Amino acid sequence: MTMAKLYCFGESGNAYKAALTLTLADMEWEPVFVDFFNGETRTPEFRALNPMGEVPVFTDGDLVLTQSGVIQDYVSSKTGKLGGRSAAERRDVLRWVFWDNHKLSSQAGMTRFLMNFLPEDKRPEGVIPFMHGRLKAAYTVLNDHLAGRNWMVGDQITIADTACCGYLYYPEPFGFARADWPHIDSWLDRISALPGWAHPYDMMPGNPSDRA
Repeated sequence: MTMAKLYCFGESGNAYKAALTLTLADMEWEPVFVDFFNGETRTPEFRALNPMGEVPVFTDGDLVLTQSGVIQDYVSSKTGKLGGRSAAERRDVLRWVFWDNHKLSSQAGMTRFLMNFLPEDKRPEGVIPFMHGRLKAAYTVLNDHLAGRNWMVGDQITIADTACCGYLYYPEPFGFARADWPHIDSWLDRISALPGWAHPYDMMPGNPSDRA
């Protein structure tokens, strides 16, 4: 049987959501390194796999999936894990996955890229402070939601957690300091204490130090 594959690279927070979901759901998978910073996602070969030209891409036999939330939902459905205990919980899980994609990860990913991977002279003026304002609003929503609860939905970890935490373990500065958000900080500690958890640079190939 062909093992499931995740096309990814260590710096991708969206790929990390899928990788962490696969790992915590105990589904066997192997990473396939995508050389994003040298333009691999723009090549005809990669576009044949994903016309959107984005990472992650997930394959399971003949099945090809793109977009982290779709991959997470598939893994949860296939393994019966990380999806909540009821239909109502599953809807709430998906609500947070969609919120993360729109309000948190999209903002964090762009801001982190601008601040750490784009030369300073190419950064659009005024965008980073604007993004920091949007991120602060998202962190406030997340921190308030986690007050008095261990997990995003219900009494166990779900793909809502593996979605919303996707960018928050990265060391590069992008307007997030764990000490400023105590409920988020405790929640991240709970996730990282789970068996199988690993830092994104340890779970996936590719690291800024590899390109230094």
